Amino acid sequence: MLIEEHLRQRVRRDGGSPLITHYDLGTGSRTELSATTFANWVAKASSYCVEELELDAGDAVALPVLDEHPGHWMSLVWVMALWSTGCHVAPAEDARVVVVGPEALEQPAEWPQTVLACSLHPLGLGFSQPLPAGWVDWAVDVRSQPDQYAGVPPTPDLPAWVEPGRQLDQAALAATAGDPGRRLVRPGEPWPTVRDALVAPLLGGGSAVVVEGEDEAALARVVADERVVVPG
Repeated sequence: MLIEEHLRQRVRRDGGSPLITHYDLGTGSRTELSATTFANWVAKASSYCVEELELDAGDAVALPVLDEHPGHWMSLVWVMALWSTGCHVAPAEDARVVVVGPEALEQPAEWPQTVLACSLHPLGLGFSQPLPAGWVDWAVDVRSQPDQYAGVPPTPDLPAWVEPGRQLDQAALAATAGDPGRRLVRPGEPWPTVRDALVAPLLGGGSAVVVEGEDEAALARVVADERVVVPG
């Protein structure tokens, strides 16, 4: 069973329970996504990839937003949408589309590809300021997409993650160890964060509490309030 099937199964069996809870200790924000809510965002993003971006299975998408914010729920939505459509995460030089975060607006690069910008607003809203010419405010543009994705499912041999020193296809992704618990995730490098915050909970039936920020007292309160398992 591939990971997109695990998500669909999770929605059927326990769609209302939390899948990803994201804390930003710096802003005080807390965003909780049930499996159903997460799947709805993924479906919209998947449809957008196919209908608006005209991406095909096997195509590569670069996610600088994931490099900057590997644990943010919107970054994880993008990763899951790529996997659901048979696309994969890859470096920018190999990608047809680039997805950036709010930091990219400070000194906008001249990407040759289509550029989508994610505000990372805790409620999924768009930007309050204008974007560079040609850039798309993804959170606004994706709203009109359907809550269900009916595209062709991926096959096990399609690439899922490509970076120097690591290449995973859909089959290898599905063979990742699952985690049935409610686990604390402290974001770090993109792949370990995605593995712990998204892949392991989906494959194991668990959930992730992703906490960004260095306030140790606030972190301790989150651990107590959420009753999470802290990695040893």
